[in-house]
Amino acid sequence: MKHAFFFIAVIAAIASNLTAHAAGTNCTTRTVQNDLIIYTPHYSKVDLVCGKMPSKSDSRVIYCAEAAFTGQLLNTFKHENIAGNHVCSGKKYKGYSCRQNTGAFVYYNGKFKFLYKEYAAELDRAAKNGGMGFGQEMMIHNGKRVPTLREDSNCNEFRALCCLKGKLCVIDSRGSVKFGDFIKSLLKAGVTEALYLDMGSGWNYSWWRHSDGKAYEIHSVRTQYTTNWITFYK
Repeated sequence: MKHAFFFIAVIAAIASNLTAHAAGTNCTTRTVQNDLIIYTPHYSKVDLVCGKMPSKSDSRVIYCAEAAFTGQLLNTFKHENIAGNHVCSGKKYKGYSCRQNTGAFVYYNGKFKFLYKEYAAELDRAAKNGGMGFGQEMMIHNGKRVPTLREDSNCNEFRALCCLKGKLCVIDSRGSVKFGDFIKSLLKAGVTEALYLDMGSGWNYSWWRHSDGKAYEIHSVRTQYTTNWITFYK
């Protein structure tokens, strides 16, 4: 009988640990791999938030960062100041025309998709299905580098929305690097899809939520002119 009670206690402890582990996945995992910093949100929903950046006090949010380019430095928000047409919470908005938007990202019905060149129809589907989507500069598609307007010699701290081993993640360069070298590092790491995310001082302000429940800033300087954020929810 004692052995039976001991066995039951062990099973209960294991179940408790599994439950705790599952609860701990409602966060973002940060890992460093060579010259890349990989943020992997364990999310249940992705959206494009426009106008006002999500607050760190909103415990539902586990990662957010500037997504599409912003056109003018305006004191008031308007969707027309976001590069390209975009979808927020199931509603499509018209943005300004941007040559650099060679690709797009959409998320609806619990699935994500990266698009290259032709993506207008997918934005419509995202809106119809209550999802989200935005255009940006495609860097890697189907495991191969695609032509970019940005020169390889351009130096900056870069960021991309990526698909790595089938999972959605955001990858930053470790410090300032050449754009071409950043793409090479992504390919070497096994990234199959990479879409640029807006960066630069102030524009790169972003944050992620650790398993301890706390929100940590990735860059502390913030500009008042940011307009849209890709946002992951637990």
